[in-house]
Order: sequence, then C-alpha cells, then structure tokens
Amino acid sequence: MINKIADSVAQALQGIQDGATVLIGGFGTAGIPGELIDGLIEQGARDLTVVNNNAGNGDAGLAALLKAGRVRKILCSFPRQADSYVFDELYRSGKLELELVAQGNLAERLRAAGAGVGAFFCPTSFGTELAKGKETREINGRQYVLEYPIHGDVALIKAEAGDRWGNLTYRKAARNFGPVMATAAKRTIASVHEIVELGALDPENIVTPGIFVSKIVKIERVATQAGGFKK
Repeated sequence: MINKIADSVAQALQGIQDGATVLIGGFGTAGIPGELIDGLIEQGARDLTVVNNNAGNGDAGLAALLKAGRVRKILCSFPRQADSYVFDELYRSGKLELELVAQGNLAERLRAAGAGVGAFFCPTSFGTELAKGKETREINGRQYVLEYPIHGDVALIKAEAGDRWGNLTYRKAARNFGPVMATAAKRTIASVHEIVELGALDPENIVTPGIFVSKIVKIERVATQAGGFKK
C-alpha cells in the first residue's frame, strides 16, 4: 500500500546528505515551508546549495538556515531586501556564494530539469554580467543565451492539502515555485495543512501528482499578520 505520510517533520527529512542541492519553495513570504526549513536545521545537513526565489527575510526560515552556517551557495533572483541582513553579512564576508538568476530563467531552468530538457536558449540577460562566460547564439535576428537546468537532490515545498499517495493542491499565491521544484528534484517533501482520503481531491484540481512527491507531513495553520489564515 502506497503511503507517503510521514509521522513528523524529522521523519520526512531523514536522509538529506551534506552537500545536497535543496530547492525551497516560496515567493517573498508566501508559500515558505518554514517548518521544513526549521526541521532541516535540526537535521544537521551542511554544505548545502539552496535554490529559492530570495535569500531569506529577517531571522526566520531560509535566513535562519543561512545564519546556522549550513549553506555554501545560494541561487536566487532577489538576494537583497530591506530585511536580508543575514545574507548581506555572509555574502560580504565571503562565507556564502551567490549565483544570481533572473526570475523567469529560474522558473524555466527548474521546469527544464523536470521536463528532461538538456538546455535552452533564452534572450534574458544577453549583454549583461549574468551572461558572462555563457554560450550565445543569434536566432531569427535576436541574441540568446544558453541556460542549463537546475536539478535538486531534494525539494522542500508547502502545499495546502494532500493524500497518502502524495497528490497535492495549493492555496493561491502559495503555489508559486512548488510545482516546478517538485518535478526538478530527485526527492520532494511537502508540508500540508490537511491530509484527505484518497479520492477526496478532485483530479482536475490536483496540481502536483503524487508521482513527484516522496513524503508529506501535516503541519498546523499559523496566523499571519497580513493575509492568509487568520484567527
């Protein structure tokens, strides 16, 4: 019987190795798998390469993982924000590598990994520092840059509901990078607020099929200051 439900966050995260490439969902503060990130800190894996939309906010979530010294390199689109002081300090002191990736390219490089695409040409970044050292080609009179897929050893994503086969649905903007990261990783771990019986999820509404998911773990809803679930 297929049952991908983990009893705890710690159980779901077992086996993540030092040096792993970890894809972490979230856009700004929407859809961040905070409980899974906290669990990864407790789990202890080090020398990680992290792929995320940004480089963390304040002292929580991804910023806490960076502050714990577990990350060697980060690939993201928006590393600097008003409260990205943890990243700033680590990067300026040479303790953290950065690969800056335009947001559309980040999503497409992840999608390419899940689709089995070996590489693709994209016009974004041509003529800028981001294209330095990369192959370029003129196609139909326009200049393009060769980009390669981003594969992950593990993806940590936040979904709304799931079943024991690992089928997932998302809540509005919390969906963001979750679906493409799930397909781009060898192993996907999803936190969900609700675990339902098989057949309860409308097949037409399932965004991430269970074939792309290794483990799901239920977490409690947390009240937020702006939007989302409120008391």
